[in-house]
Amino acid sequence: MNASVQPRASGAGEARQHGVELEVDRATVRYGSVRVFENLSLRVGAGEFVALLGSSGCGKTTLLRTIAGFIQPQSGAVRVGGRDVTGEPPDRRGMALVFQTYALWPHMTVAQNIGYGLKVRRRNRAEIARRVSEIAALLGLDGLEGRKPAALSGGQRQRVALGRALAVSPDILLLDEPLSNLDARIRLTVRQEISALQHRLGITAVHVTHDREEAMVMADRIVILNAGRIAQIGTPQEVYREPSSAFVAAFMGAENVVQLDGVVAGDRLMLAGPGCRPAAIGARRKLPDGPVVARFRSEAAEFVDAAPGMTTMNELLIEGDVTQVSFPGGFWRHVVETGAGTIVVDRGEASPPGSRVVVRVPGEALYVFPAHDD
Repeated sequence: MNASVQPRASGAGEARQHGVELEVDRATVRYGSVRVFENLSLRVGAGEFVALLGSSGCGKTTLLRTIAGFIQPQSGAVRVGGRDVTGEPPDRRGMALVFQTYALWPHMTVAQNIGYGLKVRRRNRAEIARRVSEIAALLGLDGLEGRKPAALSGGQRQRVALGRALAVSPDILLLDEPLSNLDARIRLTVRQEISALQHRLGITAVHVTHDREEAMVMADRIVILNAGRIAQIGTPQEVYREPSSAFVAAFMGAENVVQLDGVVAGDRLMLAGPGCRPAAIGARRKLPDGPVVARFRSEAAEFVDAAPGMTTMNELLIEGDVTQVSFPGGFWRHVVETGAGTIVVDRGEASPPGSRVVVRVPGEALYVFPAHDD
């Protein structure tokens, strides 16, 4: 498989497109009495790559299909470049959708699949042939135009589906988990290709995924959905480093959770709990005094030698016992039972089961929320 999506000199420059702004304005979609989302608003800038990230059933695919025109909202609007397209069919919205299954015509060649949308639009043969040649060169598919989908690899089929979408020069490219059917090795390569190609073309893109790493690598901004609501919008760095809720923190990898009591003292947050040394860390957000949950990532914690002492500053020390050790590759994963809950710690060296340990979590790696927020 050709891993490069760098456009070639011949004709590639003509393939450049320009994205437009997309707006979802207070849209509501229900299936009978089931609310998928209500009064949901989202704005995607021209040329921006936005990932809709969430677990199954959160509403991300329904939102994408509403944008595409396959689902009509009960209320609200969808606008493209300021134009209201809510009542228009999918083929009048200036969008192209790449499906999870690719939906290629098995009896058609690569060239015929790529040019299908142009044929439907009644473009002449010369124009279709020229555009197909451009797209094939752009995606590293030249030389494969005469093959049928069954004779292609998974990555090549994905490129054909992408090429068919790009051939019609859409204002907006919609991607419905198009990498989920690829094996892990090819998926890593293809997601980089799509991201590079999208930025090179300057096209507006909305990508649905349940894969956190995929969203982080590909998107300019991430929209995290939870039960039909937008939990947080931000750059990959923002949603990773400053999650706005316990749900977002957990979804972005801070899966360790300990139950503590918190008291705010000026700009400090005093923490205490079973098996934890009293700690004082910087208060990132306004919290009421009382039960809190502190979340952190397994790689942010470490084992330390810590003698009994007074309140620790800018760190949380948790005492516990190692119950399980495994090697997922590159590090050792430890399951530690503590008085505040079961936690996981990843480190370069293994400590045997039964070891009594003190786990250190830096204050900046702790995400603390009211207990009811978890």
